[in-house]
Parts: sequence; C-alpha cells; structure tokens
Amino acid sequence: MSWQKLLTSNRVEPHITSKAEIDSLRQMVERDLADADIKQLSDDRRFIIAYSAALTLAKITIACAGYRIKGVGGAHQTTFEALRLAMGESVQTQAIYFDRCRTVRNDLSYDSGGTVTENEVEEILDEVRDFNVEVESWISKNHAAFKL
Repeated sequence: MSWQKLLTSNRVEPHITSKAEIDSLRQMVERDLADADIKQLSDDRRFIIAYSAALTLAKITIACAGYRIKGVGGAHQTTFEALRLAMGESVQTQAIYFDRCRTVRNDLSYDSGGTVTENEVEEILDEVRDFNVEVESWISKNHAAFKL
C-alpha cells in the first residue's frame, strides 16, 4: 500500500493539521485511557474505549504525515494501513495488533457481547500506553512543531 494508492482509491485526502488539532486529539486519547481504566465498566466497553484511544493515536500520526482518512466504508482498517505508511515498519507489529482489535471491537459493537476478558482489556491498555509513548517520540523526532 502507498499514499498514492490510498488517494487514488479515495480512502484518504490531503490534510494540513495544526498543533491545536493534534492537542485536541491527544486530549481524546487521555480521556479514553482514563475511561478504559474504570473497572466498574464492562470488559467489553473498556476494550472498545481502549481501542478508540489506539485509533485516535493512529489518526494523530496520519495527520502529522499530511493526510486524513475519509469517512467511507472501512475507515478503521484504512487507518491502520495508513499508520504503517506514516510511521514506517517500526509500527508493523502494533498496526497488526490494533487491526486485530478492530475486528474484536466490530464484533462487540454489532454482533455479540461478553466475549472480552479482563486480561484482554489490560493487554490492549498496555499496548495503547506503549504506543502513545512511541507516537510522541516519533512526533518529537519527525514533526517537532506538534510535539508536547
């Protein structure tokens, strides 16, 4: 996959981001991580919220790279494909993991519930927290205008 293929297939569009936009997305990530830590919520809901934080972090990298995912079918899948383009091979493992989480989230949202365990919630939370650190490091190195 390449940016050109994503553009041609009308799955992304060029986008000029701003520090304010990136900071707003960061606030969403922090909110989602805090909400996903609420043990009184169901494991399903906590998983979905943690997944949302991962999706937002991927959107941050894509915005820094100069693109935005178009709101067409398969937008979440496209987000994790574009994440690999934005950050490179260093995030291959995370992109694959979060894409698998995408299918779990889809099942939880549309098909079935009660299938996620507390261990799976803790795993995704750990992955998202690590990914957050990696994204911020990448921003500092590659897009200093948007760093914290």
